[in-house]
Amino acid sequence: MNFTLEERLNQILPHITSRDFLDGKGLGNEIGFWIFDYPPEREMDVRGFVSGTVLPALAKQAQPVKTAAVDLLKLVTELLEERKLLDKAMEMQKSKGDDSTLAALRSVLKEDKLAQKIASQHDIANLDLLILTGVGSVYPMLRTHTLLSALHPIMGNTPLLMFFPGRYDGHSLRLFNTLAEDHYYRAFRLVPETS
Repeated sequence: MNFTLEERLNQILPHITSRDFLDGKGLGNEIGFWIFDYPPEREMDVRGFVSGTVLPALAKQAQPVKTAAVDLLKLVTELLEERKLLDKAMEMQKSKGDDSTLAALRSVLKEDKLAQKIASQHDIANLDLLILTGVGSVYPMLRTHTLLSALHPIMGNTPLLMFFPGRYDGHSLRLFNTLAEDHYYRAFRLVPETS
């Protein structure tokens, strides 16, 4: 049986509030990286569900789930503002185009730097869960699989859940269901499409 997106969304909270999920049980020695993939055209529905249902419900649990939600677009914008590069980047994009701007920003927006910024903003070891959103908004400024790899040594035993507008088959990420596959084998699908 194929699940609708709404049915899959409704399975998120039972999964991520279970002790097995939060304690990483059943993963063997694998890291607790999870991906919820969804049709890109449903971005606004998923975004609304995460902010309006998932995050408030995690805070209201009998034993609240200590969660940090990181919007990657906000993270990138903050980093560029801190470096006094946001206005310059927008001007460069207008005058020189996307490719030149991306090339100029590449050293600033390296995924390992973004992973360190996440770690500096959040006490990862004392979180129950880290949630990443805004993946589609930051393409092509950063690559998801590279960011996940950079977060791997930082996360320790804290599970990470990334909301991904595209397809993840357990082996590769396909952003927007159209871009070339980025191979990433270290994450699990949070909710499959079929039972």
